Amino acid sequence: MGGCFSGDVKGGKQAIGGAQPRPTDLPDNAANNDAVDFFFRSRGAPALFTQIELSLSASKLLDRDITSKSDPMAVVYIKKSDGKLEEVGRTEVILNNLNPSWIEKITIAYRFEIVQQLVFHIYDVDTEYHNKPVKSVKLNDQQFLGEASCVLSEVVTKQNRTLTLNLQNRNRNGLSRNLGTLTINAEETVASRSAIELTFRCSSLENKDLLSLSDPFLRISRMVENGGSIPICKTEVVNNNLNPVWKTVHLSMQQFASKENPLVIECFDFNSSGNHVLIGKLQKSVADLENLYRERTGANFLLPSRRGRGHDKVLKGQLFVDHFLEKEQYSFLDYISSGFELNFMVAVDFTASNGNPRSSDSLHYIDPSGCLNSYQRAIMEVGEVIQFYDSDRRFPAWGFGGTTPTGVSHCFNLNGSPTDFEVDGVGGIMAAYASALNNVSLAGPTLFGKVIDTAAQVATQSLSTGNKYFVLLIITDGVLTDLQETKNALVKASDLPLSVLIVGVGAADFTQMEILDADEGCRLESSTGRVATRDIVQFVPMREVHSGQISVVQALLEELPGQFLSYMRCRDIKPLSVHGT
Repeated sequence: MGGCFSGDVKGGKQAIGGAQPRPTDLPDNAANNDAVDFFFRSRGAPALFTQIELSLSASKLLDRDITSKSDPMAVVYIKKSDGKLEEVGRTEVILNNLNPSWIEKITIAYRFEIVQQLVFHIYDVDTEYHNKPVKSVKLNDQQFLGEASCVLSEVVTKQNRTLTLNLQNRNRNGLSRNLGTLTINAEETVASRSAIELTFRCSSLENKDLLSLSDPFLRISRMVENGGSIPICKTEVVNNNLNPVWKTVHLSMQQFASKENPLVIECFDFNSSGNHVLIGKLQKSVADLENLYRERTGANFLLPSRRGRGHDKVLKGQLFVDHFLEKEQYSFLDYISSGFELNFMVAVDFTASNGNPRSSDSLHYIDPSGCLNSYQRAIMEVGEVIQFYDSDRRFPAWGFGGTTPTGVSHCFNLNGSPTDFEVDGVGGIMAAYASALNNVSLAGPTLFGKVIDTAAQVATQSLSTGNKYFVLLIITDGVLTDLQETKNALVKASDLPLSVLIVGVGAADFTQMEILDADEGCRLESSTGRVATRDIVQFVPMREVHSGQISVVQALLEELPGQFLSYMRCRDIKPLSVHGT
């Protein structure tokens, strides 16, 4: 889960209960804030997302009016997977202007894990509609001035989050005319970047276990107007301890609303059954917690009485704030638009268990009709999302578990080059993969260690530049032969700007892959006892994805911005523009 963890502390029981949060839920995702997403999902509500405001302007539009200039209005659509356009919003109409800058902003939910195709239509609005709401404007009755399209990722990855497009004819046929340009600017609608860091400890907690001491963790919730509360953060569990000190947690202004807003802080004794026992609770605002820190005093927990408020039992156990710091917290888009990049890398399984590539029942079979196999689908779908975040689109691509001219290799260059492992674009990966199937014999066993170590070397070499984060996609059909070696490699790589996405294809038992993905709370541990600094693995079995509504891309990439942020924040790396570069 997100957050900064030292590598020498035993892992496990991180972020108790709930699913991994959508990383773009909140500008701050540095602590164990899975509770927020779990709260909404458990009630059938959609996950939160990052809201983007699009500001539009145009220049040198066509003049369709005879006695005056055109009266332009822009309409924004998102293209759905079936090709249909869904209207997102409309600007106001600006009278007599061929170079309009519209005031009305178009709000759209930015989703990192999918390709969001935007389409813009510009119309000259007829005079009869000028005093009517823009929603009532019948578009078929207006003169069409031009259209443009782009992917939302193309806008947010620009350093100033601004993209200018040439307007085109609707059908893009016939004479090519200069229809002017459309400029799109994207701003993240973050109310405040203010955030706080808190380190909590407790003393003299009541023991709830019979044969050992309690295993306490804290859950923090925000009070809402109807008297209820929304969980916003959880600490890790401290085993066997009635005087626990927890790792620093981070709360954003979006989570705690204001420094005066009441927060409910509950201390539980962890039980693996999920029936955690309440040790005590108290209610404090962020301002109150700051006072506890400044005055070096503790606050007593209460045990709620069944008779209602006023009868609560005051406990001996106290909560202390050992660290309190207000700071500015940067979002994923702050880093991306300042020049940080995601570099895509791929590793493909060439073990014999995939079946003869020339046989139609092989997982590597390339269908002459153009129907993509699972390997091709994973490469295309993940690559199409990440490519927008990589400026040169030169992608390292490897194979493993195959016999090359030099023998069985567990990390060979997919393009066959003895020295250069990079290919051009997603198309280059697809071509190298198809070519390798003709030149590499399938062998085995299934080993990940060498590929992960090679990717880690690439990430290590980039540390001097500091603006790259690497994403390794491993596609495999098999059960690992080197599970502990893979754990060792992942624990070592958890200190690097690297995430590992694993897609399981075929019908194998992927229980081992679930172990590598630390979503269940047990952080990976190396053979020497070192625990991973952070969770860098996301695993998805292709068969489960195919049977449901979520795409492989969404399932794989949901956690990636959170993993990116956890790396940047643990090392206090700021967006490039903050350094004045």
